[in-house]
Amino acid sequence: MSAIVLGTSFGLLIIFLSMGVYVFASLGTVALILFWVFIPAKWHVLTGMLLWPASTNWLLLSIPLFVLMGELILRAGIADRLYRAISYWLIGIPGGLLYSNIVACGIFSAVSGSSVATAATIGTVAIPNFASRGYNERLVLGSLAAGGTLGILIPPSIHLILYGYFTGTSIGKLFMAGFMPGLVLMLLFMLLIFGASILSPNWTGIENRVSWTVRLRSLKDFVPTCVLIVIVLGSIYRGVATPTEAAAYGVTGAFLLGLCYRSVNYRMLSEAVTSTIRTSSFILMIVIAGNLFNYALVILDVPQQIASAVGGLGLSQWVLLVVIILLYIFLGMFMESFTIVVTTVPMLAPLLFATGKDPVLLGVLFVILLEMALITPPVGLNLYVIHGLRQTRGSINDVIVGALPFVLCMLAMIGIITLFPQIVLWLPQTMFGS
Repeated sequence: MSAIVLGTSFGLLIIFLSMGVYVFASLGTVALILFWVFIPAKWHVLTGMLLWPASTNWLLLSIPLFVLMGELILRAGIADRLYRAISYWLIGIPGGLLYSNIVACGIFSAVSGSSVATAATIGTVAIPNFASRGYNERLVLGSLAAGGTLGILIPPSIHLILYGYFTGTSIGKLFMAGFMPGLVLMLLFMLLIFGASILSPNWTGIENRVSWTVRLRSLKDFVPTCVLIVIVLGSIYRGVATPTEAAAYGVTGAFLLGLCYRSVNYRMLSEAVTSTIRTSSFILMIVIAGNLFNYALVILDVPQQIASAVGGLGLSQWVLLVVIILLYIFLGMFMESFTIVVTTVPMLAPLLFATGKDPVLLGVLFVILLEMALITPPVGLNLYVIHGLRQTRGSINDVIVGALPFVLCMLAMIGIITLFPQIVLWLPQTMFGS
C-alpha cells in the first residue's frame, strides 16, 4: 500500500512539474488529493491546522532576512569590491582569475546563505572580467556555477536551516559543521582548475601583473564582508543570538555598510526588497506545501512502512548511503533542490538515523548531494542562472559541459567525509560539545 501511495504521489508530482505547474502548487495539490481520497471528512481541518504553524515558524523567518542581506550586499557594491580584491591576490598563479570565482563564491556564501544568490551575484561581477582575456569560456562558466553551490554549504545556509527545521537538528551545530567541508570543497575546485591550467595552458588567458601596492590597498575591501561574517556567525556561536536574530543583525550591518559606501537610495532599497520578497516567497511556499505533502504521507504511515521494509532488507549503512546518493543524483536531474529537501529529508533522514549516523554529519552529506543537483542537467538551477547572465549569448550546453567536472569533486568530497567524518564533526563538537 505504501509503495503504491508513494509511487502515485511522486508520479503526480513529476507530471505537474513537467507541465510547468509551480513547485509549491504541485506539492500542495498532491497533498490535498491524498487528504481528500484517504481522509475525506477532515481534509480541510488538517489543511488549516498545518498551514498556520508552518507559516509562522520563528526559525523560517531567518530565510528572508538572509536573502535580504545578500541583496543589500550586492547592490551596495560590496561584492564587486570583494571580487576585485581577490583577483589582485590570485593573478599570477596558473589558472589566474578562475580562482577568484571560487574564492569569491566561498566568501560571499558566508553572508548570503543561498546558492542562487551567490551564483548570480559573483557571476554578474565576474563574467564581464573574462570577456577579453582569452580564458576557456566553458571552464569560466562551470567554475561560477559550481562555486555558487557553496552558498548552501558554507554557513549561513538556507538548505541547512531547512534540514534542521525538518529533522530537529541544532542550526548552530549544522552551521559549524559546514565550514570545514566547504573549505575542503573549495580546495578541490581549485585543484581541478590548477590541473586544467597545467594540462591546457591556453585555457587560462593572459593577465597583467599587479603591483604589491595595489594588492595591499585592496585589503580594505575584504573588511566589510569579514565584519558581516563575524557579526552573523559570531553572534550564533557565542550564544548571543538565534539564527533569526543573527540574520537581522546581518541585514542591519549590510544596510549600514551601504550607507558608508553612499549606495543606499530609494531605488536600491526597492530593488533589494522586491527581489527578497520574490525569492523568499518561492522558498517559503515550497516549505509550507512540503509540510502538507509530508504530513499526508505520515498520516498514511508511508515513511514508517518504508523504513520497516528497508530495515528488513538488512542493508548495511554503506549500501544504504550509496542508494541515497544515487537517488539524489537522479532526483537532481528533474527536481529543484528545495523540492528535494522538503520531499525526501523527512523520510530518508530517519532511515539513516536508525543506522547510527550522526544527524549533523547527515545534514552536510545531504547538502553536498543537493549541490550536485544544482549543477546537474536538465534542471540544475545554477546552470540557468549563469547562462542567463550571458544575455542569451551561446548555448546552455557550454555551462553544462563546464560544470560537469566539478560534480566529480563533489563525489570525491562525499567519499572524504564518509571516510573521515571528523572533518564535519570536529568543529561543532569543539564549539558545542559532543
